Amino acid sequence: MIKRRVWSGLLEDAWRQRPVIWLSGVRRSGKTVLSRSLPHAEYFDCELPRVRNLMEDPEKFLKKLRRKRIVLDEIHKLADPSQLLKISADYFPDIHVLATGSSTLGASRKFRDTLTGRKTSLWLTPMTTADAKDFRKPGLEHRMLHGGLPPFFQAAKPQDGAFLEWMDAYWARDIEELFRLQRRASFQRFVGLLFRRSGGIFEATSYAGPCEVSRVTLGSYLNVLEETHVAHVIRPFSSRRAIEIVAAPKVYALDTGFVCYFNGWDQVSGERRGFLYEHLVLNELHAGFQTRQVSYWRDKHGNEVDFVLARRGAPPVAIECKWKSEDFNPRGLIAFARAYPGARLAVVASDLTRPEVRDYGGHDVHLTPLAGVVECIGHKGL
Repeated sequence: MIKRRVWSGLLEDAWRQRPVIWLSGVRRSGKTVLSRSLPHAEYFDCELPRVRNLMEDPEKFLKKLRRKRIVLDEIHKLADPSQLLKISADYFPDIHVLATGSSTLGASRKFRDTLTGRKTSLWLTPMTTADAKDFRKPGLEHRMLHGGLPPFFQAAKPQDGAFLEWMDAYWARDIEELFRLQRRASFQRFVGLLFRRSGGIFEATSYAGPCEVSRVTLGSYLNVLEETHVAHVIRPFSSRRAIEIVAAPKVYALDTGFVCYFNGWDQVSGERRGFLYEHLVLNELHAGFQTRQVSYWRDKHGNEVDFVLARRGAPPVAIECKWKSEDFNPRGLIAFARAYPGARLAVVASDLTRPEVRDYGGHDVHLTPLAGVVECIGHKGL
């Protein structure tokens, strides 16, 4: 069993804050393996009827525990999962609980209480650069083509059947059970189109016809995809300046492996490298900062910045993604800096081995390799 040291450390840190951890992440992202690797923790698979029967009386179940650490895997299988977690947090605070699920807590009808103030949430993203050290596999192009879900990443070559199987399981075990959506064919057609166009501007009208559903239905589909971490909606960053684009979100697929599969790519070359590298940078930001609050910026003069990270009490950080640092054009970052004086500017490039700072027209731009992007931005990250 591969021990994912960074994520194990984050779980230990989270338990020091609160007794309940909600660990979310897409199917096959490694939640079960990570949970089973925790020392001195008793593991319960809530998909098993025998286990669900044990938990019909939450108080009785918690009193009989042999250990002070428990894992409740796939907890949404319980009739009322939030009740057990609430009782544990309120009446058994010495018991540390790790509960896992595919969606954000409270996204589905199953959770009547989001446990505000009682839990710490942790999002297990597809594999990061830190994970690559644990898995000891080839470099970025392998990661792009195979994707960052551990079973897919470790395969000798991408298996189309694995992606199809994942999509079927996602519908049957996440969508039907938790959200009760209708029209499977329309939903899966929407997902396929979305993944083929990953990273592009989302225009609902271009999807409504092929999917044979209304714009309202498409909106509900997209909300579910976002809540289950299967799609990432990147909205424009703006202070409502007259020259800024403010109403055109971009949508990214959960991972590069799915982008390659739905586009029929069996190799990574040419312009695909830069396109897929942008997805890896977004994943690194999601994992390191544990936030969905990543934006992009564009103005009406054609200037654009790939990602903007804005944190409370700190200036915004504008981030450009480049496969090769020599291809970087500072125009977009400089335009952003003029619109937002005090903003930090960064370039993430695959050919860099260490961080450096360059001056472009009086503006300091921080250049960093992918593995250092979180530290470069100024946060203790992965």
